[in-house]
Amino acid sequence: MQLFFHDNITEDTFHLDQEESKHLIKVLRKNQGDKVVFTDGLGFLYHCIILDANQKKAEIKVVESFFDPEDDYYIHLAICLTKNPDRMEWMIEKITEIGVHEITLMESEHSERSFLKLDRLEKKIVAACKQSLKTRIPKLNPICKMEDLICDKKFDSYQRFIAYVDSENRQHLFEKAKPNSAYIVLIGPEGDFSSHEIDLAFKNFFLPCSLGKSRLRTETAGLTAVHTLQLLNGLETK
Repeated sequence: MQLFFHDNITEDTFHLDQEESKHLIKVLRKNQGDKVVFTDGLGFLYHCIILDANQKKAEIKVVESFFDPEDDYYIHLAICLTKNPDRMEWMIEKITEIGVHEITLMESEHSERSFLKLDRLEKKIVAACKQSLKTRIPKLNPICKMEDLICDKKFDSYQRFIAYVDSENRQHLFEKAKPNSAYIVLIGPEGDFSSHEIDLAFKNFFLPCSLGKSRLRTETAGLTAVHTLQLLNGLETK
């Protein structure tokens, strides 16, 4: 099944913009009467047919719709910026495929200057959702200061973790996290978090956790954290 995306599907028929119309009709060679499947990124799946195979403004008709229930858990990855934007884009693409619900990009004391473009990341996220047949698009937050994030009271009901390099920090995230919960995991830059930032996280009830024995790049650590929580909750449902 190929999955297509269109936001704000509120009527029985809707039109695609020129870019999406060209991709659907010219590139993929879809014709009038062909069946196509869309999502609005909010959990709905729409089985549709093409009414007008116009390369500039294709018209789509909804035949039936389905709602995909939300997960019993919620994964929020808060990760520091990397110097190489390509690595961060790769990670965000992959954690979207695996299954992340919210992403926050952070600036910390040891963060490198980055040239990430949020609009480009949004497109990567949508493409990854289509590729992996996801009906919900993860929320991407604007870049923020780490200190502002960890002091936010909205995380009071979350399981809160901070992953950093320390020989005494040996208990793995998989062992510490409990299934069917909301999580936020902090991932530091290549220079790791400062001692001040770690202490501040502890004061705001973030628990230290390990992601394994290997020293990981920032983007690898982010991918590992999301996969670990997905695995934990996947095993719980079996």
